[in-house]
Amino acid sequence: QIFDVVEENPEFIGGMAKLYEYLGKNIQYPEMAKENGIQGKVFVQFVVWKDGTIKDVKVVKGAHKLLNKEALRVINNMPKWKPGEQRGKKVNARFTLPIKFRIS
Repeated sequence: QIFDVVEENPEFIGGMAKLYEYLGKNIQYPEMAKENGIQGKVFVQFVVWKDGTIKDVKVVKGAHKLLNKEALRVINNMPKWKPGEQRGKKVNARFTLPIKFRIS
């Protein structure tokens, strides 16, 4: 069973600041995207399982295939999360994360 709404959302260990730090360190802006000025926001959805593992990763709203592919790679390689909770029990919960690709 997978919950879309839970009393306590799953979270990256260390919170959102650590999550953005992880993304910042691990995202490698695709060269071809950079050269062609491709930027955008990729919405990635995944399930955080009771044990904190990340599964069923997919792009729900993409930007460009190069950016989508990189977003999926980074999410698939993420460390375990703190799982979501419902009535004090750990549950499988769906999570959607927007990832911004911006050429600085």
